Amino acid sequence: MAIPLAIAGPAVLAGAAWLNAKTQFSYDLRLIRALVNANVQIALGEKRDRMSLFYSLEQHATIKSTADHAFLMYQGKTWTYKEAYDIVLKYGTWLKTIHGIVPREVVAMDFMNSPVFIFLWLGLWSLGATPAFINYNLIGDPLLHSVKTSAARVMFVDQKIKPRFTKEITDTLESVKARDGKGPIQTVFFDTTLEEQIMGTEAVREPDSSRSAVRLDMAMLIFTSGTTGLPKPATVSWQKIGLLTGFMPSWFSLTKSDRYYTCMPLYHSSAALLGLCTSLVAGSTLILGHRFSTATFWNEVREHDATAIQYVGETCRYLLAAKPQHDPVTGENLDRKNNVTKAFGNGLRPDVWDRFKERFGIDTIGEFYGSTEGVSATWNLSSNKFSSGAIGRNGSLSSAIVKHQLAIVEVDWTTELPLRDSLNHDFCRQVKTGASGELVFKVDPADIHSKFQGYFNNPSATESKIFRDVFVKGDAYCRSGDVVRWDSEGRWWFCDRIGDTFRWKSENVSTAEVSSVLGTHPHIHEANVYGVEVPNHDGKAGCAAVLFDAEDVSEELLDSVAKHARRSLPKYAVPPFLRLVNGHQTTGNNKQLKAVLRGEGISPDKTGGDRVYWLKSGRYERFGKGEWEELNQGRVRL
Repeated sequence: MAIPLAIAGPAVLAGAAWLNAKTQFSYDLRLIRALVNANVQIALGEKRDRMSLFYSLEQHATIKSTADHAFLMYQGKTWTYKEAYDIVLKYGTWLKTIHGIVPREVVAMDFMNSPVFIFLWLGLWSLGATPAFINYNLIGDPLLHSVKTSAARVMFVDQKIKPRFTKEITDTLESVKARDGKGPIQTVFFDTTLEEQIMGTEAVREPDSSRSAVRLDMAMLIFTSGTTGLPKPATVSWQKIGLLTGFMPSWFSLTKSDRYYTCMPLYHSSAALLGLCTSLVAGSTLILGHRFSTATFWNEVREHDATAIQYVGETCRYLLAAKPQHDPVTGENLDRKNNVTKAFGNGLRPDVWDRFKERFGIDTIGEFYGSTEGVSATWNLSSNKFSSGAIGRNGSLSSAIVKHQLAIVEVDWTTELPLRDSLNHDFCRQVKTGASGELVFKVDPADIHSKFQGYFNNPSATESKIFRDVFVKGDAYCRSGDVVRWDSEGRWWFCDRIGDTFRWKSENVSTAEVSSVLGTHPHIHEANVYGVEVPNHDGKAGCAAVLFDAEDVSEELLDSVAKHARRSLPKYAVPPFLRLVNGHQTTGNNKQLKAVLRGEGISPDKTGGDRVYWLKSGRYERFGKGEWEELNQGRVRL
């Protein structure tokens, strides 16, 4: 019996929709299409000897349809692609004639976000030189270390951070021993007089041969955050830039009509590569904020009519915690008065994700997971609650592909290394679907450099990221240093940094997961969780440095925190200690720092004026010198 078309048609469509939802086929096609586009862009760039993104700027500036399109907006000022290109050529000419900058020379830059940062950076690329971005927050030894390890002969510095360059710093840089006996490091402070001099320079475009490069050549140096030691210069190749800038516009639907706002620091890869470089390749408009501030963020977004925003770390939590802004005349709540349809970044916590979207009226979140020096990344484009909070997402098709490129392995929490199975030739064991372990990326053991360029002039640090004989003799994987899990629905979840996870009551406690749970308490603005040593106890106990939204922290509030933690967490993961803080130390990208807090522990002599509480009989009670003495003498067990 024939089925009527009126019935069969909808049934087929419903079946197709169900199959698509089950396999995430359309999502995978978007992901794979973007990846193919990235690899095609790299291949064409190398074939044409146009790997440098200077050519993207030049193309947009010299084509009639895009020359007058806005390239950069900053504090009410706008530069078109043509205007920016002309300025960049002036910078390049000045760099060559005044400072003798030559192709492939590394040049250090220590700047806050500004148009000058961008023009200087692209001016170096116009010469075929290599910029090294220094974190403008650094002082003292970390600053000297970063400048020296860049091997730069010349460093350009933002006039606004000149006070960080003390006489001791400048004397060291001017020493003939500054560059391992190769001479001093010239420090040039940028002021308005210097900018006027550059703008008065007659621009000369350098020949294409100056910018000749292949995919694995170094395009720039970007330093790690230095959360586990001194910053290390990560080599960023043209291949990595090509992959990111070829992938992002297609996957995130970033087009010429978009106005993309970022106030994240340009010295870091998030704003530099996934902000400026991506916007440049897409031909869209970059709206640049000087630095992150909850007071100015949405004002700048509205003033410049942004359609997309970038976040990093705890940015969205801070914006969510800020009081609503109101129109001074009408009193209208301005939270949703914006044209932003999508937000992109990394580190958006699950407890913030949906609340942030709802409050500010944002349709789509593009979350990624990766590192500056890393081999690969995970991506999650989310417009519904299915993948809220996930750091990545794969359907059936792309899952089959990535399984050959990465793995999640069990961790030995004593050594904090992948666990070796003595019953299986000391190879590693992959975790089961849904279980957590360290994420590792496959590399060619005969040619590690083809995927992992590592750290500049630091082969030992580069080799420390490579793990060999993982599953079979002779193979090689690059360690991420992060604990993640991949569920049966193809979603990736971040668990913790190795080194942050600690053992308590014979169980592994994820600081990220505990922080996320505590963050859902209505009166906790932010929680930074870490493990502390406790006298006469094995392992480490959890301590949560908590920032409340109320100045008066009452017994009732503390009781509600204890009840919330005990209801939402396994018993071993409930923090035995709370430390009340007035603020948190973060990196320039608003990522929480734990090292200082871990070092101070719970000793009253080290925690300063912060109040510390411990969990007794289901309640948080004040912890002081008397309680500390009880622990030291072994009279109390947690």
